[in-house]
Amino acid sequence: LSVISNALKVWGLELILFNSPEYQRLRIDPINERSFICNYKEHWFTVRKLGKQWFNLNSLLTGPELISDTYLALFLAQLQQEGYSIFVVKGDLPDCEADQLLQMIRVQQMHRPKLIGEELAQLKEQRVHKTDLERVLEANDGSGMLDEDEEDLQRALALSRQEIDMEDEEADLRRAIQLSMQGSSRNISQDIPQTSGTNLTSEELRKRREAYFEKQQQKQQQRKQQQQQGDLSGQSSHPCERPTTSSGALGSDLGDAMGEEDMLQAAVTMSLETVRNDLKTEGKK
Repeated sequence: LSVISNALKVWGLELILFNSPEYQRLRIDPINERSFICNYKEHWFTVRKLGKQWFNLNSLLTGPELISDTYLALFLAQLQQEGYSIFVVKGDLPDCEADQLLQMIRVQQMHRPKLIGEELAQLKEQRVHKTDLERVLEANDGSGMLDEDEEDLQRALALSRQEIDMEDEEADLRRAIQLSMQGSSRNISQDIPQTSGTNLTSEELRKRREAYFEKQQQKQQQRKQQQQQGDLSGQSSHPCERPTTSSGALGSDLGDAMGEEDMLQAAVTMSLETVRNDLKTEGKK
């Protein structure tokens, strides 16, 4: 303190303790002063009025900090609570270029300066965060590509499964249609008597002939019964009229006769083929 006081005396300046009883009795508003020197342990800095505005010229900050007139008293009180000793600089300060410039313009500070150590710590933290973020992004990029490839593979597999299922369903449907057609063709072939006996034994042919003749006898009996019933109904409704036959009835009788002749011819053919097969087998013996 004595060194600073002696240096200021060269410029005609004097230091007075801000919180001393002598200065407090003067009841001077801090904004009416020109400069303050603040000290805490080995650190010294200045709060000075340049132009018409106050600035905190602490070297620990990244730049000058603008202090409003209403905040100046609170700022000094806060420094005192933190343990700072505050001195008022009395006398006419030497002229400086910054003071002359700020006499004409006022400063508007958008962002308050930060402590140098705080800014360095933030920059370091930002760099670390950026590095970690880049690593995460790189890892995510790679895994993202893998995830996308896996998703595409899963989609392709799902589509192939669907196509296979559809093909299986279509194949099952085709097989069911074929089986149904085969079943219907078998039923039809069973209803029609076969004229070829090369694949049938003589016992099977005999049984089929017996079934065929029994069926023919049943049909003849049914037709006789139907004819008798028709005659009785015609006599009861028209006793004086003679029964007549229509062309439709004649056509049906002829159709039945032709059908019976074809069936009889088929039966004769089957019996002849049976005889031939028996003769062949006996000749081979």
